[in-house]
Amino acid sequence: CGETWGLGRMTDALDAIHADTAGTKVRIALETTAGQGTALGGNLEQIARIIDRVKENSRLAFCLDTCHVFVAGYDLRTQQNGLDLFRRIDDTIGRRRLRVIHLNDSKREMGSRVDRHENIGYGMIGEGLFRLIMRDELLQGIPKIIETPGDIENLQLLKSFA
Repeated sequence: CGETWGLGRMTDALDAIHADTAGTKVRIALETTAGQGTALGGNLEQIARIIDRVKENSRLAFCLDTCHVFVAGYDLRTQQNGLDLFRRIDDTIGRRRLRVIHLNDSKREMGSRVDRHENIGYGMIGEGLFRLIMRDELLQGIPKIIETPGDIENLQLLKSFA
């Protein structure tokens, strides 16, 4: 067992799904995890390794969850750190695969590996990253999903950042 074995199992499962759904245009989006326990996908390199190993990897997309990557250890507390994250996505997974962003602040501290979403601006990430995401021209066409309790207030706040 271990990381290599787990990534291999994920790759095999995705290959099997693709074989069973040949001819469809459906894509599977691999979402970043919080890195809790033995979960895989808590870092961009693991997701890139899965994508690289899947036979029909053109059918794979990427979903960025801001809370998950923060608690997995990526510092997102400044806009510069947010820019660094997107550069890292470019270098590992490729921004062309980024098809959806889950916009969540975090109740827990960076690197805690505990997935607890918080309302935008009330958590440990703060507002800077969300301002960057809402204003970045390269991210304009990407759907953004709010997974926080105060959905209406969060939506209004995010719109004010654009």
